[in-house]
Amino acid sequence: MKRGIILAIGAYLLWGLFPLYWKQLQAVPAREIVAHRVIWSLVFLCIVIILGKGIYKAVKVFLDRKNLAIYACSAALLAVNWLTYIWAVNSGYIVDASLGYFINPLVSVFLGVIFFREHLRPMQWIAILLATVGVGYLTIRYGALPWIGLVLAFTFGTYGLIKKLAPLEALEGQTIEMALLTVPALFFLLHLEANHTASFGHVGFVPTLLLILGGAVTATPLLMFSAAARRIPLSMIGILQYLAPTLQFSIGVWVYGENFPIYRLIGFSFVWSALVIYTIEGLYQRQKTK
Repeated sequence: MKRGIILAIGAYLLWGLFPLYWKQLQAVPAREIVAHRVIWSLVFLCIVIILGKGIYKAVKVFLDRKNLAIYACSAALLAVNWLTYIWAVNSGYIVDASLGYFINPLVSVFLGVIFFREHLRPMQWIAILLATVGVGYLTIRYGALPWIGLVLAFTFGTYGLIKKLAPLEALEGQTIEMALLTVPALFFLLHLEANHTASFGHVGFVPTLLLILGGAVTATPLLMFSAAARRIPLSMIGILQYLAPTLQFSIGVWVYGENFPIYRLIGFSFVWSALVIYTIEGLYQRQKTK
């Protein structure tokens, strides 16, 4: 169990530090970063999956139209999520992006009610209501929906929902997702190269190297998380998952100096209160069941 905790903390720390990595590629357009992230992730995952002898499972699913459709949907959601996140980080909206991952657990619960008819307990409804009030307050004060956070929360929440129907483990599943996204990503990069607007190999050694390493950077925390999930209780994962958006929020405010006026603090406080209620209630119910 100790190893599982270390792996989970490591995964969420890496996810939380992602803004520092993508900021180094600020000179590269977000679409190009995502395209390279897809291709180099596939290269890295293929190496890992071949060494782990899971290639046969992935190929079997790839030949099944129904399962392929599931992974096509999850791949599209992941692409939108990555594009929105990287654009937000490199455009100075790290705090807005962190909001998405703070409310993501509550969005996942809400989607479970809609699609799986799961029944919520009173305190869970209160948590969702508080988060909704927080988002509503931010919308009124800012004059527009906090769309970055909402897009990230709902794309990732829906991605998790679809993955519940998927037949493979995370490693094999993401390999298929990257394989499906690689074709359009390659065409896009070739188009940029043909029009002499590509960054890869033209913006210096370090950014080019960072684009290549983006595959390993993407896949490593996923593999760590998958290993941790098999070793520690879900209740512990539920608590640790807030480490990533907390780090992202801290980096946005204190490293890059993003604006965080009092009205945003009030809106975020509603969301944080919702998460505290949701987490404590979940821990109480699990302890009660035991």
